[in-house]
Amino acid sequence: ILLMGLDYRDWVAGESTPRSDTMMLVTIDPLTLQAGMLSIPRDLWVEIPGFGYNRINTAYMLGEAYQLPGGGPALAMQTVENLLGVPVPYFAVVDFHTFERLIDEIGGIDVLVMQRIKIAPIGRPGKWLEAKPYHLDGADALAYARVRKNAGGDFGRAERQQQVILAIMDRIVGFDMLPTLIGKAPALYQELASGIRTNLTLEQMVQLAWLAVQVPKDHIQSGVIGPPEMVGFYTRPDGAQVLRFVPDAIRELRDRIFVETSAIGPSIAEKPEEGYRP
Repeated sequence: ILLMGLDYRDWVAGESTPRSDTMMLVTIDPLTLQAGMLSIPRDLWVEIPGFGYNRINTAYMLGEAYQLPGGGPALAMQTVENLLGVPVPYFAVVDFHTFERLIDEIGGIDVLVMQRIKIAPIGRPGKWLEAKPYHLDGADALAYARVRKNAGGDFGRAERQQQVILAIMDRIVGFDMLPTLIGKAPALYQELASGIRTNLTLEQMVQLAWLAVQVPKDHIQSGVIGPPEMVGFYTRPDGAQVLRFVPDAIRELRDRIFVETSAIGPSIAEKPEEGYRP
């Protein structure tokens, strides 16, 4: 399942076709009860089918702007399939307000902040979080997951996003919230439908939730496509700074997350030279 969050700056600017701000591929195997999470940096320089090379976060925007079949999600899924060599049949796009609302619905989350960091919740004054445990509501949790500056950049942000997802699971499992949430699912989904775009039915989402809470935490593999082994920093002739991926390193990470956690292996061959074309 390709999870995407939309770029808030594009909404503020009045753009009709926002870029994806967050991109994470998640897998759950119902046979082995294992799961994997792979975060994909927004500035990764990849081939977008039909549009040549660009940052991967523009795939969603291009699919929407050109009204392609399946829109932005379909083009983003195809781009990720080509990059990783694994099938991506499902997607979920969530806007920031809906994410905040979902966190508040479960009563917030508990996270251990690893280093002092400044967050800027939407509509609130910025504030510093010290290196210690916190209970965060929706607005603070979103701000914590989105910080880039002086906090490890995109790679530190990807790790915090995975931390937030695991904290959501801990909250739901620890407080046995799933039966209550499922009972409220039709009304919640109707309320939040404008902020969620997915090709999963409500029934499938409920089934997925039941499956996810059965996965032991030590059965979850996670990874971030990042330096120094998997990407290199590159400045294009126009001055744009992008990330070029290293195919062999990407494949090793892919295999650890999507082969070792599943009975289904990669099905698409990757061209080794693609990561190096400017």
